Amino acid sequence: MSVIQGRKNIQTNQISFGIKMSLDCKIPLAKTKLLFYNYYHMSSISQTESQFILENKPYLTKAEMATLLDKEGRNLDKKILQLLKKGSLLSLKKGFYSSKEYIEKQPPQAREYLANILYYPSYLSLEYALAKEGLIPEAVYVYTSIALKPTQTFTNSLGTFIYRSIKPDLFSGYTSTRFTENYQIKIASRAKALFDLLYLKVLPVTSSGKRQVIADLRINWSLVNIDDLREFQGYVEASQSPKMKQVSRIVSKQIL
Repeated sequence: MSVIQGRKNIQTNQISFGIKMSLDCKIPLAKTKLLFYNYYHMSSISQTESQFILENKPYLTKAEMATLLDKEGRNLDKKILQLLKKGSLLSLKKGFYSSKEYIEKQPPQAREYLANILYYPSYLSLEYALAKEGLIPEAVYVYTSIALKPTQTFTNSLGTFIYRSIKPDLFSGYTSTRFTENYQIKIASRAKALFDLLYLKVLPVTSSGKRQVIADLRINWSLVNIDDLREFQGYVEASQSPKMKQVSRIVSKQIL
């Protein structure tokens, strides 16, 4: 690639990224262009960091960092490493970052949104969603989610994010809740979080064994109503799982 072609590509990336930032963060495009003008005419690291934080974006990919910092290759890696060491930039996974200032000024729900984005598509479920609804007594500090991709775990300065894989036919039962003007969090309903947990859990073959494992979960059944049960049974039917049909009968006795 020629130097001229390389510069054209960088300019194209800057324009497309500027438009994306304007859409993502609801920043007027004219203001975004002004921010980019400031970025590409700075030499001081502290100024660049300050402008970077002003972008107010929940996360940045490495490609976006390259456009943002106007660097590539080893120079980009070196700059990112400087920001990480200084603590102004947080690494969430390989090639995926967030600013410390953004995280600190946002409510805790920002981590829930990032849980959705870290491994996309996914939605919060399992123990995390059940604890949030008060259905299990233990506090849960791990962000547990359901994903279409293979099971995966990420651990970073924000916490541990665990993703369990499920077949596409069962990737449903979540709602989208807005936590800021621009972003929404996908989290399972009570019924779906309970279904996901029991569907993915290894259970004994016998009915008595299943009953004991379910009892050991210490579910607060008083918070599960008849509508939740109907929803749960709908997922059981969709799963066509003999195991879950047995589980459904056990769960029904707890609620009815």
